[in-house]
Amino acid sequence: MGFLSKLFKGPEVDIEKSDNNFKKMRELFNSKVENGEKYQIIFGYTEDVNRFNYGFVHGSKTKIGNLIVGWNEDKNVIVIIPTVPDLNECGEAIYYYHDKIHKAYRNKYPTDAFIIYPDKKNYIGINAYEWIDDEKLYVYVSQLEALEKFTKYFLNNFVKK
Repeated sequence: MGFLSKLFKGPEVDIEKSDNNFKKMRELFNSKVENGEKYQIIFGYTEDVNRFNYGFVHGSKTKIGNLIVGWNEDKNVIVIIPTVPDLNECGEAIYYYHDKIHKAYRNKYPTDAFIIYPDKKNYIGINAYEWIDDEKLYVYVSQLEALEKFTKYFLNNFVKK
């Protein structure tokens, strides 16, 4: 019975790999953000869908951007750092201060995403999940507790009521 229950359970998180990737995320974040250790972090990603059509949608191509998302409740800021799935490099930090954003909300359809408009024209959609089992496209990290904390922070501090 033990073998069959494992067979039908589906993929399981490799905790050691997840913990190692979380440490890499933390190191990258701390290298780009002053006092980065005072921020909580999660993995997120964003999608850029380029559609081509001639009156009808003939196809689409999606580009995935991996993100290290940090937040500091005392400063009321979310910081986003673009990265790659193997966490060997990262871009520069982008800061979203609550009092300087145009609007923010949580989008439930077609994907669960946190949307931030720093102004009227530009936005970023942050998709974040407990764990994604595809390390070719996404950072391999399990983050249920951290994601719950980020969701609560985002909804309570960034979404204007």
